[in-house]
Amino acid sequence: MKKFQTIAVIVGLVFSLTVSTQDKQTLEVMKKIEPLPQDLEIQLALSALPPHLRDNATVYILNPDKGFEVARKGTNGFHAFVARTGDDTFRGSWPFTQYRDDILYPISFDQAGAKAQMRVFFDAAEMQANGTPPSELKKIIQDRYKTGYYKAPERAGISYMLSPVLRTYFKPEESDRVITINFPHVMYYAPDVSNEDIGGGEPAGMYPFVILPGPHGYIIQPLGLTERAAINKEYEDMLARLCKIKEVWCLPFAKRERSILMQKQTLL
Repeated sequence: MKKFQTIAVIVGLVFSLTVSTQDKQTLEVMKKIEPLPQDLEIQLALSALPPHLRDNATVYILNPDKGFEVARKGTNGFHAFVARTGDDTFRGSWPFTQYRDDILYPISFDQAGAKAQMRVFFDAAEMQANGTPPSELKKIIQDRYKTGYYKAPERAGISYMLSPVLRTYFKPEESDRVITINFPHVMYYAPDVSNEDIGGGEPAGMYPFVILPGPHGYIIQPLGLTERAAINKEYEDMLARLCKIKEVWCLPFAKRERSILMQKQTLL
């Protein structure tokens, strides 16, 4: 009898440790996104828009427990927010096994885009907040694209991504590699338009090109170096705040400056 009780205790301990390890792994996979300071999140969201559209745009902030919520109701038909799980997460066949806490995806949509493209971001944020596992979320979104649940914009329109910082997947059709870049650009809805149709070419940073060819395609128009420099200058303080929160949010040139400053401090 004692031998049986001892075995039962050992089995119970092993089961308890196994469940504890699984719970820990589940929490790691499902960890909630740490929200940005609200004023910083609003500023970052609005940086996606050109100056003349910011004051009257609708702005959203992310509630990690619910999804996106309206921070300020606008009147001009434009919507701005900072996605922490972007739509490119659902591109490609690579396994999506863990929610990242370092994605920064400032984006805006006009009325046509808000009715169509924006729904993907909001659905993803809500399902993530509700505890949907990453792999399951990717499958749900991909299936919705395939079945036509997500409709193409009903008319030509525009999505501004003019923010000076963007951290997202580099080539999401191929892998889950993530980078931080300075790439202010404008996106035009281009259903079923190919890169060949518009003569998109290299280098991609200079000329228009197409992403997501198909019903939800976009033509990407990068801004010029002069315009980019002006945006960087305008948002120096915002970029510095982001850089202090997470080093991976530092732009490449900011990282160099930060490294030089640290070396100087060490010498002193």
